[in-house]
Amino acid sequence: MPAAMLAACMCHGAAQAAAPMLAIVPPAPVASSAAPASGLQVLHWWTSASERRAADLLAQRLGKEGVQWQDAAIPGGAGIGAGKVLKGRVLAGDAPEVTQIIGVSVAEWAEMGLLLELDNVAVADNWSGVLFPTIQNLVQYRKHTMAAPLGIHRVNTLFYNRALFARLKLTPPTTWNEFDAVAARLLAAGVQPLAQSSEPWQVAALFENLVLAESGPAFYRELFVHRSPAAAFDARTARALQRLRTIKGWAGGQLAERPWTDVVRRFAAGQAGMMIMGDWAKPELGENRMVLDQDYGCVGAPGTGGYHLYSVDTLSMFAGDYRHSQAQEKMARLLLSPSIQADFNLLKGAVPVRRDAEPARMDSCSRASWTIFASGEAVQAPSLVHRMATDEASRDAIIAEVHRYVLDDSVPVAVAQRRLAALFRLFNITSQGTPGAQDTDRRR
Repeated sequence: MPAAMLAACMCHGAAQAAAPMLAIVPPAPVASSAAPASGLQVLHWWTSASERRAADLLAQRLGKEGVQWQDAAIPGGAGIGAGKVLKGRVLAGDAPEVTQIIGVSVAEWAEMGLLLELDNVAVADNWSGVLFPTIQNLVQYRKHTMAAPLGIHRVNTLFYNRALFARLKLTPPTTWNEFDAVAARLLAAGVQPLAQSSEPWQVAALFENLVLAESGPAFYRELFVHRSPAAAFDARTARALQRLRTIKGWAGGQLAERPWTDVVRRFAAGQAGMMIMGDWAKPELGENRMVLDQDYGCVGAPGTGGYHLYSVDTLSMFAGDYRHSQAQEKMARLLLSPSIQADFNLLKGAVPVRRDAEPARMDSCSRASWTIFASGEAVQAPSLVHRMATDEASRDAIIAEVHRYVLDDSVPVAVAQRRLAALFRLFNITSQGTPGAQDTDRRR
């Protein structure tokens, strides 16, 4: 299996070497004499109320093109459950025709030769001309297009309750010092400052926001893309880790483990004045009868207003015996059409991957996200949590270490830094020769 199938093991606080599972050796593709299939099973993790609406839109539009969407939705934040199901099905020889594979994982699966190349569609529809360069690079492996991109999420988003802020005469914090001042005012008024879960991926998402705020995308990439041990020991990483403890303190020193949809509901119910989460929370707030720019506001997380911590939704196709290739290519073409890009992302809370999208059709939150992302790589940071920055084994181990640090207040910041540095050394050795985020020449 690719690096995504590696098991990262931490024992008594020391990093252990990760061992790859047995490799999948796919049979050589054989042209099928059977008629082309028009039904496509789609494995994904869009299971919240708002995500279902977005997925249903895709299913309806695909149906109008004569292709049936056979839903295989797997619940679980950040696609953790769906990833396990996908690996099990591939090992069992029962891969779905279409699957949600995102970020570096696209290259990991492409390395095994299991994915359908979408070059015909990409060339005919000029994807290289309409996609943002970052997105174009993300879906390619060895100069072949291996996934169809759908939308770009901004992970560094601060949501705030407009009524509470107006009543207390507060303004949205643009720095973490301002955040502390606002949090103190909210707490004094009997309101929880921040809606936050102790679920591992949500804790790590908050941490990557803090790292980005410390010194921008360049240092962020040193830490999470290049996995530099020196960056792990850097004072900026220490400050981000300490800030994580401070935020936990604003929650009374305790964080309950809740799915992200519950965090959104608590914020919508006025149980917290602020929430830091990706913009996928925006349509879910709509499900809870909150209206953007009326009931809540949306700005960049403190210290990151000019940056874009991104996660990109993509769908890949398994080649199999190629009976489904016509339907798969039809689906890929549909996903990049201007109408689907606009309509799907409106329901999903994301922004189009196309450079020719119309900002006028976007709400204030999406317009800011799309405009900042369009500024280029200098302001972009690939989300660790959402598989944009590094291979899956490294991602899982880093998330686990950050989560461990947050749960155990007895772990000093310096110890957490040392453990992260040890992980980086380990994975930089074991990932040599794998299609990770650092292997840009092989991806292109």
